[in-house]
Amino acid sequence: MHLAFLGCGAITEWHSRYLTSFRRDIALSYASRDGAKSEAYCRRHHGTGSYSSYASALDDPRVDAVLVAVPPRFHLELTIAALASGKHVLVEKPAFLKMEEYRRAVDARDRAKRVVLVGENDHYKPLAVCLRRLLAEGVIGEMVFAHFTTLVRKLKDSNDWRNDESMAGGDAFFEEGIHWLHIAGSLGPRIVPASVRGYRPAGSRATAESPDRRAKSMMVAFQYDNGAVGSLYYSREVPSLFRGVRISKLFGRDGIITFESNGVFVFARGRGFPRFYIPGVSDIRGFKAMYRDFLAAIREGRAPEMSLERAMDDQQLMDRIYETLEHAPL
Repeated sequence: MHLAFLGCGAITEWHSRYLTSFRRDIALSYASRDGAKSEAYCRRHHGTGSYSSYASALDDPRVDAVLVAVPPRFHLELTIAALASGKHVLVEKPAFLKMEEYRRAVDARDRAKRVVLVGENDHYKPLAVCLRRLLAEGVIGEMVFAHFTTLVRKLKDSNDWRNDESMAGGDAFFEEGIHWLHIAGSLGPRIVPASVRGYRPAGSRATAESPDRRAKSMMVAFQYDNGAVGSLYYSREVPSLFRGVRISKLFGRDGIITFESNGVFVFARGRGFPRFYIPGVSDIRGFKAMYRDFLAAIREGRAPEMSLERAMDDQQLMDRIYETLEHAPL
């Protein structure tokens, strides 16, 4: 499969590194509005070609699929253009800014009869797979509480496009916290949209010491359809425990699952002997499993696990979070 990157930024670097193990299956090319930049990426990552515009990549009949890796504001336009050109699409997360944009993408996908995978790599990461398996096996019995923590002081530079909410689609939680919201809602029990509430602490905008102008912290409370309740603590201004280490827990009536939020380890103490796992270091972020699903979905003519419809479930929760913020008392 010939995959063309639309956009040559930091996320394209990440994807390109993980795709080195797929050289027998995927040929890479690079498109940018800056021809010199796409050529540099092509040389650095041993691609097969480069393009000085997105349109030229979409017009190339040798390109089978594209990876939309530009700021979220431009995702819909490029996704629809790619589908109209007969390409399969992997679109970075958050895929689109509003539910209506997802619906337009679904219509375009169905007309084109092509595969669209939303790049929620966290869905595929070994940590998420391990947690889903442990809950399905009933290791801790019926879940009662779920507590997710993702805290790190990681500020953006003043010229980072994420500082512009019209480009990013929203604040830090919208642009990156969506990954953690997905994990919370993908464990087996599903989050009830009507139960979701968002709480934003005051004072998380830019200061004289910080050029990061976004709101950088959010707490979300919710209930699952099995009656369990949960909370998600997200911040990009609060220091983590130790060099990015963050601890989360799932509490059941028969035990507790403790895990490092990035996926370094999982410790389950419940029915049977205590279990300790290192879920998967070689693909700790889930990119390789995501590409395997993308390839298989194209070859088999089926929907990928992270389909547009699955991403729409996450968007429904995200919409509810910001709706509750708007109506929260001062």
